[in-house]
Amino acid sequence: MSFQSGDYDVIVIGAGHAGIEAALASARIGCRTLLTTLSLENIAMMPCNPSIGGPAKGHLVREVDALGGQMGIAADQTCIQFRTLNVSKGIAVHALRAQADKKIYQAVMKEVVENTDNLDVKQELVEKIIVEGDRVTGVLTETGEIFNARAIILASGTYLNGRIIIGETICDGGPNGQRAAIKLSSSLIDLGIRLMRFKTGTPARVDGRSLDFSKMQLQEGDAQPQCFSFMTDEPVRNAVDCYLTYTNERTHEILRRNLHRAPMANGVIEGIGPRYCPSIESKIIRFPDKDRHQLFLEPEGLRTQEYYVQGMSTSMPVDVQIEFLHTIPGLERAKIMRPGYAIEYDCIDPLQLKPTLEFKSIAGLFSAGQSNGTSGYEEAAAQGLMAGINAAMTVKDDEPLVLKRSEAYIGVLIDDLVTKGTNEPYRMMTARAEYRLLLRQDNADMRLTAHGRRVGLVDDERWARFQSKRSEIESASRLLSGMMLTPSVETNGKLSAAGLEEIKSALPIAELFRRSGITYERLRPIFDLPTISTEAARQIETNFFYEGYIAKQSEQAEKLERLEEKLIPPSLDYDDILNLRAEAREKLKQIRPRSIGQASRISGVSPADVSVLLVWLERLTRS
Repeated sequence: MSFQSGDYDVIVIGAGHAGIEAALASARIGCRTLLTTLSLENIAMMPCNPSIGGPAKGHLVREVDALGGQMGIAADQTCIQFRTLNVSKGIAVHALRAQADKKIYQAVMKEVVENTDNLDVKQELVEKIIVEGDRVTGVLTETGEIFNARAIILASGTYLNGRIIIGETICDGGPNGQRAAIKLSSSLIDLGIRLMRFKTGTPARVDGRSLDFSKMQLQEGDAQPQCFSFMTDEPVRNAVDCYLTYTNERTHEILRRNLHRAPMANGVIEGIGPRYCPSIESKIIRFPDKDRHQLFLEPEGLRTQEYYVQGMSTSMPVDVQIEFLHTIPGLERAKIMRPGYAIEYDCIDPLQLKPTLEFKSIAGLFSAGQSNGTSGYEEAAAQGLMAGINAAMTVKDDEPLVLKRSEAYIGVLIDDLVTKGTNEPYRMMTARAEYRLLLRQDNADMRLTAHGRRVGLVDDERWARFQSKRSEIESASRLLSGMMLTPSVETNGKLSAAGLEEIKSALPIAELFRRSGITYERLRPIFDLPTISTEAARQIETNFFYEGYIAKQSEQAEKLERLEEKLIPPSLDYDDILNLRAEAREKLKQIRPRSIGQASRISGVSPADVSVLLVWLERLTRS
């Protein structure tokens, strides 16, 4: 028998990385929020790799932080090794990645959630989303409790109808052997929501005491590690090392010999797996010419001997896992503490969502994270934050927040999902962004903090620090652009004394930053420049060094923005537009783009179709 158990503004289903950011955002904005989870021990769990950040993913963490989210702060408090990747490449793709202590990260996030005003946390299995007409009204739990709400956020991760697969061993369940949410999938289908079946996996965890690290290559953290959050003052630390080793032909021969037992090859696994993080058996099939694959041994924490074998995700039977692990240098005597496994799960087709992450057909129902067909903690956190913001804006009848592709990787991520959809677990990559030089990880606060302030997530302390940094950058940039140098004996003498090339014509000091290796701190004593923060100096150096490229990308972004500003009426009947091609009409009716810009990115909509739309909108405007 069901009974009324409470009234809320926003209910969040799931307490993974999407659910946490969604619930915190909603509560901090001032909405009475309920966060439900299958188990209180699941809060902020890292069921896969023990790390945060990486290429494009590190950008997402910085953006979540700039908007007022929690992941970056928690990562700085609990990560145990920090490395900046891609340092040999351009600054646009520099990316911070950190090894996390998984248990401490969970404990810190759980503490934050449990001590946030306006936020209740309950161990509840939600079985049904209640809808009246075309609007959500609440949820029904396994215990018969009904919780009412004006907005609901689905952040169920990989728990929807989850199935764990290890060789011939198959059982219903979520990550790490947790319960699966079986009935909730049926509830979504009953609401007319289209579901997809995806698959992901994880490698074995091995006992560090059984490893021979002398046969592996040491992977140390940065000598001067950076942090994720713009609010972190305490230096982050490197407390552990990682190690690199490789598979070999013996490993591959064992895998090939046992492919008939691989669930992904024999038809047991039906879901579509991630292209950019394939299982080791998939690598053997897809890359038969490669004689080795790299593996990273990553510690799971400071108080455990578990090591994560990054790069060796598998759903092979355990006896096969043991056999092939023992062929790898340093793992000859490795003891498996947890076997690798695959997990199949239901997720929604994200084409059913608006750019706000609200369902088009059901008012007040939002979705975020792996339930939208994405992979990764960082992608989940970014979507959760945006869903939490927009659910709260809905409750408050305020303007939603939709980030553009030209101002955030979060904008790229969500636009890709709701405009293009995905037929495999989506992963954020720098190559997906057209304006990478504008969307660097170092300037995320300059791009997004004002948005966070507008919605109510950026408090007075963060806002004051942001304004101070922005003022430093602007005033120092004006000074450097206006201070002219002439090729005098005195000026060239100063430059030569500092080991710098002399100048031959008059130029502003700003021009010197276009030379490789020139830093603000190097020029400061020569020309008596004001002392500024290290962060402000780095942005000034980057802005001047890449000034021409940044200007070009900004111009391209402005052109895109003009298309984004041409809004399409939500009620537009595409059947009335006679000159549209049939494929374009079908796609436009399905996705119902918000703007001409979004319409132009839909697969199947040609430039000619966009021109037809522009002419039609012009007629509507005149009439």
